[in-house]
Amino acid sequence: MIAYLLVALAVLVAVVGWGVRHRLRHQTRSGMTDKIVHQIETLGRVDAEDVEPIDLERVRAEEAEFWAQTWDEPEEDW
Repeated sequence: MIAYLLVALAVLVAVVGWGVRHRLRHQTRSGMTDKIVHQIETLGRVDAEDVEPIDLERVRAEEAEFWAQTWDEPEEDW
């Protein structure tokens, strides 16, 4: 019984490790490149075609909704 548990735990650790490694590999590929750094140094900005502008009205509405929520007071454990 314990052997099955150890095997299941080893498989779980392997799958999680693979997922973390996969995620880190994709983050470094899509990260800062020398070309982007050079563009920032020369232009002072990064020109990106696939970036959609921020909808400030939507942001304000979501922020107002967030702050309008009521929060439960924490219980005191005295």
